[in-house]
This record gives sequence, structure tokens and C-alpha cells, in this order.
Amino acid sequence: MAALPPNPVPVAYQGGSASVPDWLNKGDNSWQMISATLVGLQSMPGLVILYGSIVKKKWAVNSAFMALYAFAAVVLCWVVWAYKMSFGDKLLPFWGKAGPALGQKFLIRQAELPATTHFYDNGEVETAMIQPFYPMASMVWFQCVFAAITLILLAGSVLGRMSFKAWMAFVPLWLTFSYTVGAFSLWGGGFLFHWGVMDYSGGYVIHLSSGIAGLTTAFWVGPRSTKDRERFPPNNVLLMLAGAGLLWMGWAGFNGGDPYTANIDSSMAVLNTNICAATSLLVWTWLDVIFFKKPSVIGAVQGMITGLVCITPGAGLVQGWAAIIMGILSGSVPWFTMMIVHKRWTLIQKIDDTLGVFHTHAVAGLLGGVLTGLFAEPQLCALFLPVTNSRGGVYGGSGGIQVLKQLVGAAFIIGWNVVVTSIICVVINLVIPLRMSDEELLIGDDAVHGEEAYALWGDGEKYDSTKHGDTTEEFPMERKSSTQVL
Repeated sequence: MAALPPNPVPVAYQGGSASVPDWLNKGDNSWQMISATLVGLQSMPGLVILYGSIVKKKWAVNSAFMALYAFAAVVLCWVVWAYKMSFGDKLLPFWGKAGPALGQKFLIRQAELPATTHFYDNGEVETAMIQPFYPMASMVWFQCVFAAITLILLAGSVLGRMSFKAWMAFVPLWLTFSYTVGAFSLWGGGFLFHWGVMDYSGGYVIHLSSGIAGLTTAFWVGPRSTKDRERFPPNNVLLMLAGAGLLWMGWAGFNGGDPYTANIDSSMAVLNTNICAATSLLVWTWLDVIFFKKPSVIGAVQGMITGLVCITPGAGLVQGWAAIIMGILSGSVPWFTMMIVHKRWTLIQKIDDTLGVFHTHAVAGLLGGVLTGLFAEPQLCALFLPVTNSRGGVYGGSGGIQVLKQLVGAAFIIGWNVVVTSIICVVINLVIPLRMSDEELLIGDDAVHGEEAYALWGDGEKYDSTKHGDTTEEFPMERKSSTQVL
């Protein structure tokens, strides 16, 4: 009897075992888990570091802790009920059916998004259900870190005065009633997904929603103390840059992981992300130099963020030259709204958006969504989108209607977030005051948490001679300025 020919597939790549089923693509699974880790690092420790260092010293612990708490709370809520509301079976055109993502039978089977099968008008399948070559566990975790960073970005609008206890109630409520709606509608197989609204990695689901919800929450919480609004210097600019660096580099997973596979579109998305971010940072810095005569490192970080946000809805859908144009506009339009419009618009001035999340995320996210509707390239669209023959407006044909679709999608996200976020804030305020007490606003971390970021006496701490001693002789100017602040 003739011997069987050897298997041409190396042993390491052969399936057939319980832990390596035939449908598992090890490369795709590796990239998806790496992408999820990169996005997780954007929050933990990226935004924890950035928030803790970009605020005044007396709010460093509180700001970092709000980010840390949100991350942990979202993880638990996500696996218990929120994942399936975002990516499970359809309940409503904008919402999935709630349920746990905890069982072994669910988590080790091949990943699928059951509501994403796209049909022609005659009922025939146009695009098959999204079914990546890795387990549900990888999908659940990948989508979880996106949900977590959305809440953390929202927190940037209310740093320095929102009650931490109110924040503890806010996180699960907003995740449940706001984030899941945007995620299912645009990504999980909801009505905007099937209509063909383009949001490659979250320009609308994450950035537009966090910016609008952040501004809305800031309105209901109220402003920081007058002294904090007048003077709010970062306590550590270099550490802020470390957090910003983690944010930028982590965006490779943010945009590169969204094709759900390590393919050519993923590579395109990562390159476009960096092109747009770099261009936007440079443009923002140039504008600071031209109009304010000084290059600002905080401004550079803001320009970096707006570039990353703007490219997100179209990262794998536009060409490199379009990424440069998007970078130019993301470095200038949000700069204009923040530096010019904000200072002349009385209504927006009354709302204290601590880190300007409205400008860096809502404005930049909306801008990116509209520009994606213009510049989405047909061949790249075919690699990713469920609606065949999708294209941007500059490519003619059906592209003429795409900008309108993008505007309608944005209007839905804006309207839903304003209404639902307002209801959540009003309900929480009936039980827990949204804003800290006046004493907590005066003192900061020491009053709220009994902890401080640095073992130095200064802003936000009451002078105690038994603890600090007499500093008049050694630091006469510090003693004078500190007592004036208090």
C-alpha cells in the first residue's frame, strides 16, 4: 500500500484540535487581541496619565481615578449585558437584545455579528454576516475597550467638579442607554449600518457621542469653581506628553483592528491614521505660532487628537492624499471653533467643558464623518462596507447621496445623546448631587479622596502648621500666594 503524501501545511498551522478549530486564523486572532490591547492601553494608562497631568495639581488624583473607574465599570457591565445590546440579535432598529457574554459555549465559538447580514430589496443576500476567523471572546474584548474609552473621553468634559459618586452611577447608565444604541445602529447591524452610513472606527459611535454627551453632562453638572476656571494649569506637561504618546501609538489598534482581520485594509487604516494625525498636529501648531506668536505643546496635543479623531470614520476608506486634506482641516476647523467661535459664542461659554472635548471630539468627529462621505474611495469601500458600490461624493455616481447619509447619521447620534444624557443627569441628580460641595471644590483631591498626587504642600490643600510647619522663612512667596488662594 502506497504511503500517504506528507501534509504540505506545517504542523503549527494545522487545525483539527479542540483548541485550534478549522475556522481559527491565528494571525487574525493575534492581531485582534493586540489591537484590543493597544486600545486598552490608550485608556489604561494613556488617558489616566494624560488626565492626571493635564489638570491642576489639586485635581490630579480625581481626574485619573475617574478614568480608571470608568474602565473597570465598563468591563463588567459590558460582559453582563451591554455587549449583546451593541452587537447581538436585533431587538429594535437601533438596539440589540441584552444578555450576558460569559458562557464558554458562546465565547469559544467562531465570532459573528448576527444582525449584520445585508439584503437587497428583493430579499437576496447582498453581503454575508460579519464572521471573523477568531472566537467570540476576542470580539467581546475588542469591542469592550472601545466602549470603555468612550466613557473616559466623555469624562474630560466634567473634570474638576463632578461628584465621584454621581460618576459611579453615570457610567453604567450612559453605557446602557446611549453607547449601545450608537454602536448597534452603526456597527452591530442597525438601521444606519444597513443604510450605508460610514463610520469605520468610531468617528460617530465614540467621538461625536462622547463630545456631545460630554458637553451635555457639563451643562447639567455646572461649572468648576471660579478660580479653577480662571487658572487651570497642567501639573506635569511632560507626563501629559507621555499619555498623549500612548494615545497616538495606540490608535494603530483603534483603527487597524476594525476590519476584524489583518488584511490590506487594516494596513491602509494604520498608515492613514498617522498621516492625518501628524498633519493635524503641524497645522494646529502653525496656527498657534501665527496668531499667538508661541508654539503650545498643549495645542500640539490637541491638534494630534483632532487629527486622530477626524480620520477615524474613514481610516480604511480614503486614500493617503485625502488623509492629508483631512489632517489640514482637522488641525484648523476645531482650532477655529475652540480659539475663535468659543470665545465669541456666549451660550457655549456658559458651559464649562474642562478639556474642550466638544471641539476635539464632537467637532472633529463630525468633520471626519462628512469628509469620509466626500473622499471614501470605491475600491476601499468594497473591502469593508456592507452596501456594495459605496463611494464618496468626489467619485460621482451613488457618492452624491453619501454626504447626506453622513449628516443624517450624525444628527441621530447628536439628538439621541443630548436627550438621553440629559435624562440620565436629571435622574441621578434626584438621588446624588451631580456637583461636588463647595468645600470639595476648594480643596480638591484631599477632600474628595483623602489622597494627593504629590507629597508637596500647595494648591488645594489647607495649611496645617502641625503638618507643614512654618514655611514663611524658607518659602515666603509660596506662603503668601498659597494663603491668598485659600
